[in-house]
Amino acid sequence: MALIVARDVSKTYPSGSGSITVLEEIDLDIESAEFAVIVGPSGSGKSTLLGLLAGLDRPTVGRVWLDDVRLDELSEDERARMRAEKVGFVFQTFELLPTLTALQNILVPLELAPTAAGHESEWASREAREARGRSLLGRVGLGDRADHYPVQLSGGEQQRVSLARAFAHRPIVLFADEPTGNLDRDTGGRVIDLLRELNTEAQTTLVLVTHDLELAGRADRSVRLAGGRIQPE
Repeated sequence: MALIVARDVSKTYPSGSGSITVLEEIDLDIESAEFAVIVGPSGSGKSTLLGLLAGLDRPTVGRVWLDDVRLDELSEDERARMRAEKVGFVFQTFELLPTLTALQNILVPLELAPTAAGHESEWASREAREARGRSLLGRVGLGDRADHYPVQLSGGEQQRVSLARAFAHRPIVLFADEPTGNLDRDTGGRVIDLLRELNTEAQTTLVLVTHDLELAGRADRSVRLAGGRIQPE
């Protein structure tokens, strides 16, 4: 089985006295270590699909597997534990905690890892967590920004901190929703380079929603959505 599998997935939301179908009859397989992008016009269901594949939400109809685990059968708490162990997520708006420094933001998933795994992890000691965080800051070119707060960082620097945080606990898959959407072309290009390098070096599966044609062109595969359905290639 592929790392991520969706079968007959539909998502409907209530709307007034009726309902709106955002996704309909989605079948999708994403292999381990693949770099896949989801593209399509606004309102086509891209972010909704990303959330279902990441276990942030459950489909109205259909089945979703991640690493052979049936996500749509899990409770909200079980899906949260699954994400804490195996999933990284990068948002367009960075979502850094403003009261924490760059290093402290990166350490958040590592501090949650022992609880999420249900047993002592490699991040159980403070020294191990800090070493991992500083190593990642250096990896994304921000080794001298460890003690800076998000407000003291540029948009590109915040997104690189967000990437480091997403990779901190060595997830098997990273989901990203428009990771270059708020960045200028040059800064976005550097973020794309980092994503591709981390995908290649760590064999982390990447699944991204994007309008960025350069980013889409660098992926192994593009999945095009329109009207809530996957379009033929």
